[in-house]
Amino acid sequence: MARHGGRGWYGRVVAAAVGVTAVAAATSVWTAQAGQSGGHQAAARPAAPKATPVAATIVHASDGGDRAVNITIDDGPDPLWTPQVLQVLRDNGVKATFCMVGTQAQAHPDMVKRVVAAGHRLCDHTVSHDTTMDKKSEAYQSQQILDAERQITKASGGVRPMYYRAPGGAFTPYSRHLAASHGMRPLGWNVDSKDFERPGTAAIIATVKSELHNGPTLLFHDAGGDRSQTVAALRTLLPWLKQQGYSFGFPVR
Repeated sequence: MARHGGRGWYGRVVAAAVGVTAVAAATSVWTAQAGQSGGHQAAARPAAPKATPVAATIVHASDGGDRAVNITIDDGPDPLWTPQVLQVLRDNGVKATFCMVGTQAQAHPDMVKRVVAAGHRLCDHTVSHDTTMDKKSEAYQSQQILDAERQITKASGGVRPMYYRAPGGAFTPYSRHLAASHGMRPLGWNVDSKDFERPGTAAIIATVKSELHNGPTLLFHDAGGDRSQTVAALRTLLPWLKQQGYSFGFPVR
């Protein structure tokens, strides 16, 4: 999603993320200590298969070809708005890519599973949606990306994110290559619907129509506030895109 400042909702997410990371670290230490004491060693768990690395360049193209668009939905999942977005997509026979914030996925695993069950794809949108990630250390970037990958994968029941979208487009060469090495293609966008600003349903529709020539990947949101305008805009835009001869695909991997 585009960069925005002063978001109280994300401030709370950051606080939650810090707590999650601290608990995870403490658990790791306890587990290691427990394994070294008492003369009994826990049975080794089978290692999860490694993801196949993908290209580290930021993708915009659609796997559906020149007359296809990619619908991407950021910042969720949200228990109120994600089901409504899913219903509009279902009504129009459209599959989308959901770029999820790790703590949101952790809080709403049922929503993550519903997204996967409906045939949509998952995307890592970091733990706490820090739009200044490109100014932070590599250690911080790694924590944000890989912790979110684990949170989303666990919430989904084992389905890994296929893409990584930096909050606000705050990619770095390091973050792109790290994500790609974990099988997550860096994902950009061509059309920012500006729905996050809640400019009105008509304005969201007009923005998408006027910017569609920029490329196939469209950006919407299903969390971070009242998304009723987004839901209403999608109800109009998805049939309109079909009428214009567009099909719907996923971002190229």
